[in-house]
Amino acid sequence: MTDPSNTSPSAAPWLPAGWQHPTHVSLPTGHHLRPIRASDTQLDMDAVRGSRERLWSIYGEAWGWPPATMTAEQDRADLQRHADEMQTHESFNFALFDETADADVSWWVRDEYVGTELEAALDEFVPAWIERDWPLTSPCFDQF
Repeated sequence: MTDPSNTSPSAAPWLPAGWQHPTHVSLPTGHHLRPIRASDTQLDMDAVRGSRERLWSIYGEAWGWPPATMTAEQDRADLQRHADEMQTHESFNFALFDETADADVSWWVRDEYVGTELEAALDEFVPAWIERDWPLTSPCFDQF
């Protein structure tokens, strides 16, 4: 959901002050919605490639998306932009997931490490570590 009239950070707010977007919305089907993030790149790439023709018919003319040659790096950058825009309430992009995860995995660092190289290293390490060393088939990564 995007407000087309809000084209710059200096534009008048289009949402009430203090409003926070939802971070997890359960559906009666056993699925849930949550904000999309850069760490969803592989899942997003699979979804976009599997639906590219239909997506192009919807968004292609206006946005040139999704390009036939989209790389994982381009998709990751696009997903990060969506995540950043959600934080500033410029636009909202949610991903749909099922609830069949065999574990919820989350992690955090102390405040003094937020935004540091240590946090970035941990964000890269944990999913790879879980995949490599843990007997899980469908972990759900809930990074905040």
